[in-house]
Amino acid sequence: MLAKRKMQSKELAERLGITPANLSILKTGKAKGIRFDTLEAICQILDCQPGDILEYRPEA
Repeated sequence: MLAKRKMQSKELAERLGITPANLSILKTGKAKGIRFDTLEAICQILDCQPGDILEYRPEA
């Protein structure tokens, strides 16, 4: 979605009020969870739905 919106991760992190390192953890799927208010903010900024940026991966 970042590429579709022509936005860099750094800009999204600044607009969200989180560090680029924390955004990277979210982007790589290494986060154990995400707060609903953070997810809502990402969707507002990127003009998308949660399903556009989330993917279910069962644990191996």
